[in-house]
Amino acid sequence: MLEVVSPRFGDDRGYFTELYNESAAQALGFHETFVQDNLSKSAKGILRGLHYQIEPHAQGKLVHVIEGRAWDVAVDIRRGSPTYGKSVGRELRGDNGMALWVPPGFAHGFLALEDDTILLYKCTTPYTPAAERSIHYACPEIAATWPVKPETVSEKDGAAPVLEQADHNFTYSET
Repeated sequence: MLEVVSPRFGDDRGYFTELYNESAAQALGFHETFVQDNLSKSAKGILRGLHYQIEPHAQGKLVHVIEGRAWDVAVDIRRGSPTYGKSVGRELRGDNGMALWVPPGFAHGFLALEDDTILLYKCTTPYTPAAERSIHYACPEIAATWPVKPETVSEKDGAAPVLEQADHNFTYSET
């Protein structure tokens, strides 16, 4: 996972920020191509995830909070990785310009910490329903830390398998 910060330029009218700039990203060694943007609005306490798509439809996601606050979590599910099964969580806020890059081979989820929390995530591959999978957000093997107990979890996310039983086909590579 990579943290990306977009500078904000503000005055009494509001602010301006550039969420993504291909040239600037490439100068940092980031060479992803985005093909789909997703927008999600959630009430406080809504948990979505942990979601991913299996190969050959794996998605990388660049996740921004546009309004509100969310606890964003990524879990490495690449077999053979030194960080396999480990999770990383960060608070993303609409007022600070920080985004997270969640690469292919990672499950992703978030918990809205305020009402009307809006997330924008840029994806490297289109949504493919037949490739969609999930892992239970409270899987003890992952031990993801959530800052507060989720108030609402979809039936589908609540029934997701733990990592050991999840269908995932990612393999770690050092390249």
